[in-house]
Amino acid sequence: MLEGALAFGFAGLGLALAMNLWRLVRGPGTADRILALDTMVINVIGVIVLAGIAGGSPAAFEAALLLAMVGFVGTVAYAKFLLRGDIIE
Repeated sequence: MLEGALAFGFAGLGLALAMNLWRLVRGPGTADRILALDTMVINVIGVIVLAGIAGGSPAAFEAALLLAMVGFVGTVAYAKFLLRGDIIE
């Protein structure tokens, strides 16, 4: 039962990553690309968590937490650069 749920989760996240990659490459504007990159970070966090569940590794959850923090800071920096043209005031 757990293996089926993990396979479904990996397939769903893989499809979501493929669609985000398409938006990242074909996005009409910079804001669309930033949003696609942020969504890709969230999907990769989901993949890491699923891999941690499948492998029974507690280190994967810490890696997911670190990636969440770095992804948030990166998104804020991209958005600030897009709005003001400068990250550090």
